[in-house]
Amino acid sequence: MKKIGLALGGGGAKGLAHIPVLQVFDDLNVRPHCITGTSIGAVIGALYAAGLTGRQIRERVQQMVINRGDSFKQVLKKKEAFKTLEFFDWSFKTTGLFKGDKFLEFLFESMGVARFEDLEIPLSIVTSDFWTAEEIVLTSGELLPAVKASMGLPGLFTPVERDGRVLVDGGGVNPLPHDLLQGCDLIVAIDVLGSRTRKKDKVPNIFRAVVGMFNVMQHTIVEQRLKLSPPDIYIKPDIQGVDMLEFHKADRIFEQAEPACLDLRRQLEECVLVG
Repeated sequence: MKKIGLALGGGGAKGLAHIPVLQVFDDLNVRPHCITGTSIGAVIGALYAAGLTGRQIRERVQQMVINRGDSFKQVLKKKEAFKTLEFFDWSFKTTGLFKGDKFLEFLFESMGVARFEDLEIPLSIVTSDFWTAEEIVLTSGELLPAVKASMGLPGLFTPVERDGRVLVDGGGVNPLPHDLLQGCDLIVAIDVLGSRTRKKDKVPNIFRAVVGMFNVMQHTIVEQRLKLSPPDIYIKPDIQGVDMLEFHKADRIFEQAEPACLDLRRQLEECVLVG
C-alpha cells in the first residue's frame, strides 16, 4: 500500500466537509500514513488520527447540531444539542470573544487521547505565531491546546500561549498544509474554503467584513502554495451559502460535498487500489 499523506484545510463550518471525505477513505479501507491540519482541519484531523472513523465523527457532529429541518421531537432527542449554549464560553478579555475550551472538550470527550504521542496516525497541526508571523507546526505534547491554537481566529477565539509564543489560527500562514507532508508516495489535499456567496446586502457588517478578508487572504495563500507545490490529488468541495460559524448547516455541507467525494473515490481507486 502506498504511503498517503492527507492535508485537511481550514474553513470554519465548511470544514465539516472533511467528514464525508474521511468516510471515503474508510469505505475503500485506505488509511493515511500521516495527516496535517489547519483550524477546523486540525479538529477533524485529530479526531480521525485518534482512531474515530468518519462515520463516528459524523454521528458526533449530528448529535451536537440542530438542523433547520429537525422536528421538535427530534430536537428533544438531541440532548447534546442543548449544550451548544455552553460551547461559546465567553471570554471577557480583549483578546477574543470565546475561549473555545468547552466546544473542543465536548467534541473530544469520547476520544480518549490527550497527547500527540498517543494518536494512531501521526498528526501535524499548523498555527501562527502572532508576534513573528511564523508558521509554527506542532507535532508533540498536549493535543487540545494545539488544536485550540490552530482554530484561534484573532478577535473571535482567544489565542493560546505555548512555549513562550502567542499562537493563533494557522490559516493566517498555511490554510492547506499539504506541503508539510514529507516521505509520502501520494499527497491528498482537501480544500474546504468553498465559494463566496454574494449577500443581498452589498455592504457587509463589521464581523462579516473581518472574517471575509481573512477568507480572501486564505484563498490567496492556498493559490500560491498550490502553484509552488501541487499535491497529487486536490479536492475542493463546492460549499456555498455557509458562513464560518454556521455549523447548524451540517446536513447542507455534507450534501454539497458529495460530488467532491465521488471524485476523490475515483482518484483513490485509480492511484492506490489500481495504480
